[in-house]
Amino acid sequence: MRFLHLLVTFTLALALGGCGYNDFQKFDEQTQSAWSEVLNQYQRRADLVPNLVATVKGEAAFEQETLTRVVEARARATAIQVTPETLKDPQAMQRFQEAQSGLGSALSRLLAISENYPNLKSNQGFQDLRVQLEGTENRIAVARNRYIQAVQQYNVLVRSFPSNLTAMALSYSVKPNLSVANEAQISQPPAVDFKK
Repeated sequence: MRFLHLLVTFTLALALGGCGYNDFQKFDEQTQSAWSEVLNQYQRRADLVPNLVATVKGEAAFEQETLTRVVEARARATAIQVTPETLKDPQAMQRFQEAQSGLGSALSRLLAISENYPNLKSNQGFQDLRVQLEGTENRIAVARNRYIQAVQQYNVLVRSFPSNLTAMALSYSVKPNLSVANEAQISQPPAVDFKK
């Protein structure tokens, strides 16, 4: 009888200790925290755009079309409402990533074109904004990497035995991760032509 009692106690301890409930809570919080940092950095970038556009507008000959694209891309990027459910919806994540990618592309074009304007390049306000924007892009990359790692830990827990049983019982599912919109395009090596 004592052996049976010890066996039942040991089995219950293993079942409760190995169910992974606390790990789900910890990793879910880590993914939400990491996502909040991604959003924080994207918001920082979006907040810099109006100042950058206003500074560039001071250059009379600057391409209006480029400025319009930046403003429109910012509007699209900030119009997407991000909720905790976004982290569970691959389509919502894809729409969010596309909007952020569009803003990043428009800003890159703006900065590339600005190289052709000596007055703008010598403007200290523009240079300060450019440095802040470059720093923000680096922060975005770090925040995205942390989010990717947090989602990876969470998803491994969802898929691993015996915690996958807890995931099924409590309806925890795999979270979509950040992805690259143009994966096929970036897998091609760049063409380099030294003859030009």
